[in-house]
Amino acid sequence: MEIRDFQEMMRRIYYERDSSRGIAETFMWFIEEVGELARAIRDGNRRLMESEFADVFAWLASLANLVEINLDEAVSSKYQGVCPRCRRSPCVCSHRERKKK
Repeated sequence: MEIRDFQEMMRRIYYERDSSRGIAETFMWFIEEVGELARAIRDGNRRLMESEFADVFAWLASLANLVEINLDEAVSSKYQGVCPRCRRSPCVCSHRERKKK
């Protein structure tokens, strides 16, 4: 499934509910899912990690829908096969340079 297809599916399923919840509350749900993903990674539970990665991506798509950002276009314009900072693949930025971005 393409990013745009996934985002449109999330719009069909959840946009009405997300809109009534609002951006701030939807963002809080997203952050909660990121926390759940962190715990799954820490615990090393692969099945749970897969599930939580999917949840984080779903909430990210929902947020993008609420603020009218096309994730496919956003990703494609920023990441064009090279690091957006050093313009190399693989990236040769120092760790310090990447943290500034």
